Amino acid sequence: MAKYTRIEVALAMKETGMVPVFYNPDLETCKRVLKACHEGGVKAFEFTNRGDFAHEIFGELSKYAKAELDGLMLGIGSVLDAGTTSLYLQLGADFVVSPILNEDMAKTCNRRKVLWSPGCGSLSEISKAEELGAEVVKIFPGSSVGGPDFVKAVKGPNPWSSIMPTGGVKPTEENLSSWFSAGVHCVGMGSQLFSKDLLAPGGYDQLVQKIKEALAIIKKIKT
Repeated sequence: MAKYTRIEVALAMKETGMVPVFYNPDLETCKRVLKACHEGGVKAFEFTNRGDFAHEIFGELSKYAKAELDGLMLGIGSVLDAGTTSLYLQLGADFVVSPILNEDMAKTCNRRKVLWSPGCGSLSEISKAEELGAEVVKIFPGSSVGGPDFVKAVKGPNPWSSIMPTGGVKPTEENLSSWFSAGVHCVGMGSQLFSKDLLAPGGYDQLVQKIKEALAIIKKIKT
């Protein structure tokens, strides 16, 4: 079962401002990346449900995180239905992220007070997600639904909305400034963080440094 409540996860996402998004079929690579992110200051990490037997990798990562990486909240992404949601909750997911809005997923997560972050592309979807209990709403793909201008427009009539864009977010001051100036709760970031050279065993220290730099930029922007 989840170690952290949805409120604890939502607050951690806001505090750090970034949720790394990652998948790899190799367990040891995943452990190395997870440890580097934890060492770099990440508090919430999204492993994506992609590829055959992804749940088996996640199960091992969940055990590893709970035993070795104190304070790290491990969530699952790319989930599309309630059945898969239940599977990952049984494996210890601390939060569930989806590219779509699925009401059955909301019910499954809400029963256990686990954060559910559905993918939305319009103000109507965002409002519906919040009605269903979403603390943090994902917009996906962030750059395609309108980018920072979309977030700013949504925050006009819905200043209470907590938005996490994923897709089109880069670890640069210029890009991150545009998102946080628009009012995002946090950002999801994947391929822009995890280049192939940093995933190799010899790239560990550089990956830790890249994570630290990205979080430092976000902290600077928010202060």
